[in-house]
Amino acid sequence: MNVFISTDPNAPLIKARLRATPADFQVDELPITTPEGEGEHVWLHLRKTGLNTDQLAGMLARAASVPRRAVSYAGLKDRHAVTTQWFSVHLPGCDAPEWSDHLPPEVEILTAHRHRRKLQTGHLRGNRFQIRLRDCKGDREATEARLQAIAHRGLPNFFGEQRFGHDRGNLDKARALFSGEIRVRDRKLRGLYLSAARSEIFNRVLARRVEEDHWDRAMPGDAMQLDGSRSFFIHREEDPTVLERVTAFEIHPTGPLWGQGDGITEGMAARLEAEVMEAADLIELARGLEGAGLSQERRALRIRVKELTWSWLDEADLELRFELPAGAYATTVIKAVADTA
Repeated sequence: MNVFISTDPNAPLIKARLRATPADFQVDELPITTPEGEGEHVWLHLRKTGLNTDQLAGMLARAASVPRRAVSYAGLKDRHAVTTQWFSVHLPGCDAPEWSDHLPPEVEILTAHRHRRKLQTGHLRGNRFQIRLRDCKGDREATEARLQAIAHRGLPNFFGEQRFGHDRGNLDKARALFSGEIRVRDRKLRGLYLSAARSEIFNRVLARRVEEDHWDRAMPGDAMQLDGSRSFFIHREEDPTVLERVTAFEIHPTGPLWGQGDGITEGMAARLEAEVMEAADLIELARGLEGAGLSQERRALRIRVKELTWSWLDEADLELRFELPAGAYATTVIKAVADTA
């Protein structure tokens, strides 16, 4: 099925309302590790409504009378949603408080167990989503065909708008940082700005490959990433198994997360990336990232949308259920079928 997946949010499929209520956007974190029952860290599995992750982390720190740095989590979750996720609180030699006494009714404690290690950022398998699009108007038949194509082919793995901040302000800050116009001492803010710059370069390379319709196929010289891993290898045409492995979602073509060092791709893939990088604004971002000391890395160009199902709850509401790997955005899936602006 060679159906082109549009990334234009104004594609003529349907218009819909998103997040009419928090329950319309439900996210369940899929952990890699679960707590063993003993150790210095208390791991809490929580369900929250209408709160962002940092807010809840601060509440946990205050409940346990520990510094904010003693609380960690694997990933950020949406505020305007109902989400479940894991947190860890470092409590060496201390009893845990009665958590429910210190948390608002918008937070439900599902489990709390000890573990020997803290929960590290990014330490999750992915997320499971249940999303309700309300008041849908448009071509239902085309929408279902698009969803079937997504299940078969996946989606371009663009960084979402949230990576760039309001009105792409994080990218503007990155340019100001690289030009010396501003100095940023806060490590978290600096990381956000550098990430925005990297994301812009990646998205521009991916947009070129979407335009040429080979974002989900291996080009000669591509750095092919193993599914669920950061490991990759260079695709050379003498390997006859690559096409089959790409089709089976075992491996994925990748794009650049820019940094210091020589380019990783070769041949056709390297030439395409070099052509994209000729843009003056990307040259500026690339030099800034190199000066910041980041190293060259790679990111898969496509998302595998696992267990994608959908149903019309009535004449106007569409419910989507699917799983995404860590680092992928549900908004990418939504925008492929609906304009929710």
